[in-house]
Amino acid sequence: MYKGKPTACASCHQAVYNNSTNPHHAAAGFTTLCATCHTTTQWPGAPYNHTTQTSFPLSGKHLTARCIDCHADRVYNNKPTTCVSCHQTDYNNTTNPKHSTAGFPTTCQTCHTGYNTWLGATFNHDGPYFPIYSGKHKGEWNTCADCHQQPSNYKQFECILCHEHSNKTKVDNDHKGENGYQYNSAKCYSCHPRGN
Repeated sequence: MYKGKPTACASCHQAVYNNSTNPHHAAAGFTTLCATCHTTTQWPGAPYNHTTQTSFPLSGKHLTARCIDCHADRVYNNKPTTCVSCHQTDYNNTTNPKHSTAGFPTTCQTCHTGYNTWLGATFNHDGPYFPIYSGKHKGEWNTCADCHQQPSNYKQFECILCHEHSNKTKVDNDHKGENGYQYNSAKCYSCHPRGN
């Protein structure tokens, strides 16, 4: 009765292979040699090592994701691995600060380290922007809004709202004879990009 029957799983279970959804085996290009991942005693829960079998190792929150969470479109090969390829909506919906209008890059790892959390980003304002954690401005501010009056646009900032800069007459007198001097924040920054 069994003599001469094919021994390949797919000879009887091709429909199971074709109709698999998490992940869709055919779309993913998985082999029909089922024993590569499954055992003859247990079909569900086949181990798949995303780290060794793909170029995108899973860590942090990604470890608990189901295949369908990232591959709802059933695209498994050559899937983009940038954060925004899956998290563009998260980026667009940020409010403190609003990343898209502030001109923040979509290279999330610039501020968000690792894959463990979206929250708790570390942002180095001193390095690429303006020294607020060191130098004369260290401890002179409490929130981003102290300098960035427009929460929807962090590219815009104000220098002349605080301490010695708020007295226009004094600042004008201090800069008498300075070529191109104007009493506005953009001009302050153009001559004093490091706050000195």
